[in-house]
Amino acid sequence: MAQHLPIKIGLSQRFPCSYLDEQEEQLLVILDPLCYTPQGFEALLQHGFRRSGEQIYRPHCPSCTACESVRILASEFTPSRSQKRKLNKVREFAVHVSHFERPEYYPLYERYINERHSDGSMYPAERSQFESFLLCKWMNIAFIELWHQERLIGVAVTDVMPNSLSAIYTFFDPDYEALSLGSVMILKQIEHAQKLAKDFVYLGYQIDDCRKMRYKLQYRPAQRLRADAWIAVE
Repeated sequence: MAQHLPIKIGLSQRFPCSYLDEQEEQLLVILDPLCYTPQGFEALLQHGFRRSGEQIYRPHCPSCTACESVRILASEFTPSRSQKRKLNKVREFAVHVSHFERPEYYPLYERYINERHSDGSMYPAERSQFESFLLCKWMNIAFIELWHQERLIGVAVTDVMPNSLSAIYTFFDPDYEALSLGSVMILKQIEHAQKLAKDFVYLGYQIDDCRKMRYKLQYRPAQRLRADAWIAVE
């Protein structure tokens, strides 16, 4: 990787993995300020990095390579029959795209974390956590919103770069859980990428051995990053 990315990179301490029991997590962290632009981040996405708040990182774990980046080939994507059924359930809902944070976002995020993820590391939700995790001064962010009548029910926080989108996080109203809004919001991000003529939608890390983190391969055609090479998902 050093041949392709001649930049300053730090290595975090080891800490317990959030996804796999008995594993330790360690991160590469980008230290070079020149990388902190949409163009710089897009180049790093191709090498398996992600954004969390203002920071760019990539897993570099001592004894595990379970995290594999996944990206959707947006221009070639068509929803499956199952995905079409999910979209059909929300066909009367409105989709809006904002490039600024709205006051309605945090209360929805707070409900989502506190009601659906009370067993996770992000519980209880806090305003400072919301800002440090999702917002970023140097990135162009699209907040893809789903509205039911006058009620905001879902937000997909999405980074916008010259040739791709990157899905950062989705939160939604727990009252609408039966509508599979997690899947719906990924499909809305892909639709947005197609409208903008972007090549890829990066979905983050696929972890095959973690139930909560192995849903990303449902969206085809896709590629996964394995041994620093993007390979088609069969």
